[in-house]
Amino acid sequence: MPDAIVLDQVWKFYGDYAALRDYTLSVAPGSCCALLGRNGAGKTTLLRILAGLTPFQRGTVRVLGEKPRSDLARRELGFLGHGIGVYEDLSARENLEFFARVASVRDRKRVVDAWLERVGLMRVATMPVRQFSRGMRQRVALARTFLHTPKLLILDEPFTSLDDRAIAMLSELLTEARGRGATIVLSTHQLREAMAIASHVALIENGRLRYAGERTEEMLNDPGLLYRLHTELGAA
Repeated sequence: MPDAIVLDQVWKFYGDYAALRDYTLSVAPGSCCALLGRNGAGKTTLLRILAGLTPFQRGTVRVLGEKPRSDLARRELGFLGHGIGVYEDLSARENLEFFARVASVRDRKRVVDAWLERVGLMRVATMPVRQFSRGMRQRVALARTFLHTPKLLILDEPFTSLDDRAIAMLSELLTEARGRGATIVLSTHQLREAMAIASHVALIENGRLRYAGERTEEMLNDPGLLYRLHTELGAA
């Protein structure tokens, strides 16, 4: 089976600055790749390229066998970025109904009701999102990301602003998505949660891939191990 994501010698420039430098990575179908790296390493740029939101100058990118901006790739994608991506003047229910309609979800009312219940927002479903806390908005965004059962999930710092209960819920959603065969790429600084979910790990530094491989038991038991090993190797 072909890889769900293929990046081959990808370069992304902002002016003269190379945010991604000769980046090559493959992600197998049904796997979960935790993209790690410090602030400014290039994680968000990479995820936005995969989601078809940011162009790149050199190299090849394929998502589910298609170019990132193809109709098929967009239809099968669930993307959660830094901006949350919901409409503040609409209620939680109106937001989910809108996105369900855009994604051609069948039996929309049932699906929307189920997701409002799942993310714990049924009691405030008719309130404008602008009245929600950051954590509540993030839960609306999570429902929006998952409601059309995408084959590919691209998540940029998805645990941000979530309390412990919501973090557990998101971890469960990601586990369920992998169980149905979805491919997941996520970036996060919350290493313990990432290692618990990930099957693979990729470390990016200054726009370059420094490590890619399976997530090991050692990484699970010591989430900071990869960072320390890379720092030690770089200093040697």
